[in-house]
Amino acid sequence: MTKERLFLFDTTLRDGAQTSGVDFSVNEKVVVAELLERLGVDYIEGGYPGANPTDSEFFSEKRTRKATFTAFGMTKRAGRSAANDPGLQDVLSASSDACCFVAKAWDYHVRVALGCSNEENLDSIYETVTAAVAAGKEAMIDCEHFFDGFKANSEYALNCARTAYHAGARWIVLCDTNGGTLPDEIFDIVTKVQEVVPGTHLGIHTHDDTGHAVANSLAAVDAGVRQIQGTLNGLGERCGNANLITLIPTLKLKPAFSDRFEIGVSDAQLKEITSISHAFDEILNRSPDRQAPYVGETAFATKAGIHASAILKDPQTYEHVAPESVGNQRRVLVSDQAGKSNLLGELARVGIEVDKSDPRLDLLLAKVKEREAEGYAYEAADASFELLARRELGEVPRYFAVESFRVMVERRFNAIGDLVTVSEAVVKVDIDGETRMSVAEGNGPVNALDMALRKDLGKYQSAIDGLELIDYKVRILNGGTGAVTRVLIESQDTVTHRRWFTIGVSSNIVDASFQALVDSITFALMKANVA
Repeated sequence: MTKERLFLFDTTLRDGAQTSGVDFSVNEKVVVAELLERLGVDYIEGGYPGANPTDSEFFSEKRTRKATFTAFGMTKRAGRSAANDPGLQDVLSASSDACCFVAKAWDYHVRVALGCSNEENLDSIYETVTAAVAAGKEAMIDCEHFFDGFKANSEYALNCARTAYHAGARWIVLCDTNGGTLPDEIFDIVTKVQEVVPGTHLGIHTHDDTGHAVANSLAAVDAGVRQIQGTLNGLGERCGNANLITLIPTLKLKPAFSDRFEIGVSDAQLKEITSISHAFDEILNRSPDRQAPYVGETAFATKAGIHASAILKDPQTYEHVAPESVGNQRRVLVSDQAGKSNLLGELARVGIEVDKSDPRLDLLLAKVKEREAEGYAYEAADASFELLARRELGEVPRYFAVESFRVMVERRFNAIGDLVTVSEAVVKVDIDGETRMSVAEGNGPVNALDMALRKDLGKYQSAIDGLELIDYKVRILNGGTGAVTRVLIESQDTVTHRRWFTIGVSSNIVDASFQALVDSITFALMKANVA
């Protein structure tokens, strides 16, 4: 039997960015887009070009290789033409493959929020879609508040969907914007919408205000929609959006869906979903949800008792899917072979080929587990993981050795009486038996260390001329001023545009930062293939 195709639309960088406390930089958007490409989603909605400098810069060039790069915007304003609407033209001129426009589908919102007539709103939908199609874009309409609008005035809500479809929209997305609709309502309403728009052109966008975003998305699929919108780890305003990290394994592994549908995520990509989920949390500088379905640390953990006893006999007794299928692991009866299998997959991903029978793998696996127990998290620090692996496998040259470093922070009044804080760092390194000492001032102790460390590496200096530190995050792993600190640094080579993440862990924030800085420079030298 031929399976129907479901399309996954990620809106982490747009709707997910509405989350309180989340503010993506351009660099972070680039990194998240790369994570989404690894996962295999079909559409990546990157933001609203023209609405703010960050999104405008992000859409100054195409940011995806396989996924359909999608710009978000609003339908044209009532009372003016599409050609005379600057906001619409900013979206159409962005370097995107598709455009997704939000349109009011609730007559109450048309009257109160837009202040125009129902007919004018329909005209705006039609002209916006036709303008996008004429610009060579794949056009989509997000029917905002569709389910509330349908309950209030079903005829008008259906007219909005019908108008978008007749204008040439590839997708008409039904949005549960307030997140208050329940699964049975979703199913019934989606079924009725297909009287005017075929399910092959319908999408679903749900919020989690009643805790039903995933269930509502699945109910919509059962009813006929073929595009699902969601975010990584359920990010989103208020209570969040439908969680793609939960939806994807369900669609792939549960026969109720996998027997009927296929998605663009391969089995190999599914095995990366746990590390992708955790890497995204590291980018957000927050701890992963330990009890998250499929990917949480305790998702396949069982305490002692009859459950553990049964799992020892047959894991299927208390596991609804194999943890390895989603890149997770069992917390009772931890299998060394399973751990080694995960390790081999990570090594392959960073380009390290090693025979699975190599005895050094056991030592590397033990080292990784030891480091993770100390607080290291390698899901978001590929460069540090690759260095650790290559060191254990004997493949990293000794470029330089740090003999010592010292940082001084002085708070004083300057010559004109202003209170200033000055940081100075001294770093001694050994290169081929020669000690080199560098001193630098910086904007804080970490910046001073970074500048001093990179100031004079002798014969290696030219290999790091394009190196720059572009992001720095600190996580406190336990409370108190003596807490263990994890530092994550993102670096970039301005010549090759390669990006990488390194990590350091220590009870001393400066020491943790220095670890990550040393790894960053060592990784740059290794990739530059200097002798």
